[in-house]
Amino acid sequence: MSAGVRVRVPASTANLGSGFDALGMALGRYDEVVVRPAPATAVRVVGEGAGEVALDERHLVLRAMRAAAAKLGSDPGPVELVCENTIPHARGLGSSAAAIVAGIAAAYGLAGRPLDDDALHLAAEFEGHADNVAASLLGGLVVAWHDADGFRAARLEPHPDLRAFAIVPDTRSDTHVTRGLLPERVPHADAAFAAGRAALAVHAVTAAPELLLPATADRLHQDYRESAYPATLGLVRDLRARGVAAAVSGAGPTVLALCTSDSLPDGLELGGFTVWPLGIDRAGVVVETM
Repeated sequence: MSAGVRVRVPASTANLGSGFDALGMALGRYDEVVVRPAPATAVRVVGEGAGEVALDERHLVLRAMRAAAAKLGSDPGPVELVCENTIPHARGLGSSAAAIVAGIAAAYGLAGRPLDDDALHLAAEFEGHADNVAASLLGGLVVAWHDADGFRAARLEPHPDLRAFAIVPDTRSDTHVTRGLLPERVPHADAAFAAGRAALAVHAVTAAPELLLPATADRLHQDYRESAYPATLGLVRDLRARGVAAAVSGAGPTVLALCTSDSLPDGLELGGFTVWPLGIDRAGVVVETM
């Protein structure tokens, strides 16, 4: 058992407009956690989530760590957990996925084991789908899916000129609520549209960023959720009308903008939103033994 580990895990964005529950990408904003053996379990949180999240065994990082340790046949015992968070909660930037990945990576690190496909499957079971957790684990662009063998993901390298902007509102959203707004069935034409645009999105993000605008067009989920965050959808439409590939990030309410420019167009109505220029994380979760 290691004397302790430090874990750095990136934020993530899911869907990229057209790739609902299938595409994800890691972003250059990070949570860092340190886990050390201790006489009694103690949790400290600095930054995002401080004063809001549980400071005992109910903490998501600890729950994920304990579950992964049990799968590995190890027992970290009591630990000191220190979380320094910069990923905002309930904004569509993968904060829960990052916490889950951090806990699982910590368990692997404490056990002296490299991360593997089982780590992805366990993380996706916690999260309910694989796009965010796969991005935080692997970095870059991921295509995620689920079959009889469990959750899987393939990593691809984003184009070197790709830039990402997270346009983050003051308000939060609830993933369970926004998923509840989605219909059980969609028109066949919309499903066919989504399949083509999701395939195009993989090409656009990795090789042809000039195709990002059509590649991120959506008919499966964003409009159905408009009642949950009308300002978000309004900003998405404004950006797209100006030629910027914009989409709702994950379950929202953050807006994701993808382009090859270092800035967004002038004249946007950004009341209640903060623009974060973010790099594309290409490393995924990093585990350092202490």
